[in-house]
Amino acid sequence: MMRHGFVLLTFCATLMGCVVAPAQERRPIAWDGLGQDPNRPSGVKRRAATQAPGASDPNQERERVLGTLHPYSAAWWAIHDEIEAENDRQLGTKLVICPRCVPSSQPPSNDVTGSIR
Repeated sequence: MMRHGFVLLTFCATLMGCVVAPAQERRPIAWDGLGQDPNRPSGVKRRAATQAPGASDPNQERERVLGTLHPYSAAWWAIHDEIEAENDRQLGTKLVICPRCVPSSQPPSNDVTGSIR
């Protein structure tokens, strides 16, 4: 009986070693926007996400002009495309994509899986 207890105690001690493993390197965690941001250190106040008073939205004037043009005319589409390009540019400055997640411009290698058709 004492032998079984010793084996059980050794097994539990081994499992505790796995549980108490050293912490891995701290890396940013993907956050879906719900709840508290796990990447933000606790105790840090969040600053307001408002723009500086001197900085104005470049699309504001374009949207005003867009409202005066005939819908779906050539000029309307030109202004619309400028607005969309500016929105994409602003999103690109805020969006961070993991370099490993984006395929590189190198030619694909032979170890890529795909359809056999």
